Amino acid sequence: MIVNEFIPKPYKQLLERGVTAYSAPSNIALVKYWGKKAHQIPANPSISFTLDNCKTTTTLKFEKKTSEGFSFEVFLEGVLEEDFKPKIEQFFNRIEMYLPFLRTYHFVIETSNTFPHSSGIASSASGMSALALCLMKIEQQLNPDMSKEFFNKKASFLARLGSGSACRSIKGSLVVWGTHANIEGSSDLFGIKYPYEVHQNFTNYHDTILLVDKGEKQVSSTVGHNLMHNHPFAEQRFEQAHSNLDALILVLKSGDLSTFIRIVESEALTLHAMMMSSDSYFILMKPNTLEIINKIWAFRAQTGLHICFTLDAGANVHVLFPEAEAKEIQEFIKTELALHCQNGHFIEDKLGQGAQPIKN
Repeated sequence: MIVNEFIPKPYKQLLERGVTAYSAPSNIALVKYWGKKAHQIPANPSISFTLDNCKTTTTLKFEKKTSEGFSFEVFLEGVLEEDFKPKIEQFFNRIEMYLPFLRTYHFVIETSNTFPHSSGIASSASGMSALALCLMKIEQQLNPDMSKEFFNKKASFLARLGSGSACRSIKGSLVVWGTHANIEGSSDLFGIKYPYEVHQNFTNYHDTILLVDKGEKQVSSTVGHNLMHNHPFAEQRFEQAHSNLDALILVLKSGDLSTFIRIVESEALTLHAMMMSSDSYFILMKPNTLEIINKIWAFRAQTGLHICFTLDAGANVHVLFPEAEAKEIQEFIKTELALHCQNGHFIEDKLGQGAQPIKN
């Protein structure tokens, strides 16, 4: 698939060297994307909260070279990571026609996360979006007339080619990715800021991530997505996602927290049900994941507070709740739910506004 809109005209001149830097947040899907077609096209639309504290910071140093091919080094937390190189090279191959300067430079990619890598907090989303933004900053210097709107649109498009959900980490605080009949401007090619009215109930919404398991997942998201091909329940799942997104449009406008909870928790459990019923099947939840879910249900029934959970493709639990109820729910998390986290660790987060440039 070639998208001509994002292929630049020949650059008038190239920079000799430089540095760009961005921080980009992770995101947590409310309606889940699971299953994809060729060229990183989602099998169904999704909508996500952009986070604030869980983010990746990437510095990209570049300098002209004379050798052929791609040339780069990747450092995570200051340590050279050879294991990351195949994914970055694949990313560069996918986006080269859209950023033809990639073979001109040697790149040093220095990246760090505020959360454990590969533990179900979408580190690939924040990492790939941060890298895409750094690369776009170079192109913006080569094409100063580029509009901010186009900059963000192309950054999201490029990020998607590195990691699908990365396209939802450019903007905030609600982002839609995937074509949906009732969301104007939605696209399979990039994420868009949710374009409709959002009730004040969803302003400053909280997401506390309970770190049940900080280790790497035994099944990667890429493998999991591919197992949706020929999945016996795939078509019903894709229809369900469209239906839930329709319902969520009304919920976000009305502020109906009870229906929000029902949709979000159903989506989380359906995601893991798809994993457990695929061929080959697998389970990413841990015993403590279920302990936390049951405690949330019991606490909600007892107090009437609007606490709920969602899950990404991992064992960790995202606890969602409105600002107005934060004090009591945060105390419950610290005294009851933290007991089921690895070493008692959790991350307090909230809705964010998207990626930010970093001054060198």
